[in-house]
Amino acid sequence: MGAKLRETRRRIRSIQSTKKITKAMELIAASRIIRAERRVRASRPFSDRIGSVIRNLAATTERLEHPLLERHEGAPTGLIVITADRGLAGAYNANVLRLSERTRRELGASNVLLYAVGRKAVSAFRFRRIPMEDQWVGFSETPSYQDAQQVAERVIDDFLGGRIGSARILYTEFASMFTQRPVAVEVLPVSAEEIEGGRQYPPIYEFEPAPADILGQLLPTYIEVKVYQALLESAASEHAARRRAMSSATENAEELIRFYTRVANQARQAEITSEIADIVGGAEALRS
Repeated sequence: MGAKLRETRRRIRSIQSTKKITKAMELIAASRIIRAERRVRASRPFSDRIGSVIRNLAATTERLEHPLLERHEGAPTGLIVITADRGLAGAYNANVLRLSERTRRELGASNVLLYAVGRKAVSAFRFRRIPMEDQWVGFSETPSYQDAQQVAERVIDDFLGGRIGSARILYTEFASMFTQRPVAVEVLPVSAEEIEGGRQYPPIYEFEPAPADILGQLLPTYIEVKVYQALLESAASEHAARRRAMSSATENAEELIRFYTRVANQARQAEITSEIADIVGGAEALRS
């Protein structure tokens, strides 16, 4: 067997092993995305409902006053950047990181504090030597409400302490299995217009304790729910992106296997032709 044929067959075996890995990862991502999508859809009604409750509470008060409703002028903007803990998800992580870089340029790098969620964001900011206020890793694929609470509590504390004047979440919104887009959503301060929507239809309720006290307790929960929703959307987008990337990788591996199989067949045919020519030449020499 010639050296070219041995090398080609070695490449085919290597690509076949890679294909098995990418196919397995595609199937795993396909199974996980169903659960992730179900969690996203199950969380949306709760997020909408808590917003409705806050609007009903706001409808009973003449003036909304709470520290989480006040913007601190002159203070930096906090950016919560949500990426994955693992790669092999196509452009999923790169899109969010590009959005964060574009947002930093718009706001001014010196006027931004970063909060990184996911190892890819942490690695990217460390590589660029961009300081981070805090970081959280290890739950990008299956985030829990406790994880969202940790992120929200740190950002709320910094906001109330005056370290940041506002906060935005940069994450990947899950629209469908085939459509995910990076977005930036402001969560702090809580928009007064957003929660005052119920004033045109004041509820016929009596509240105990006072509506302002209840509102003060619900606003932090409202922000936690917003962060949790962003984590769930990001997790579903990550699985969808990884499934698509691994499917493309598997197809490319199949195409490479077909190409190198043709190369191997051609090399083998060339060897056979050469052997036949040697035999015929030897026979003619003996006959002469």
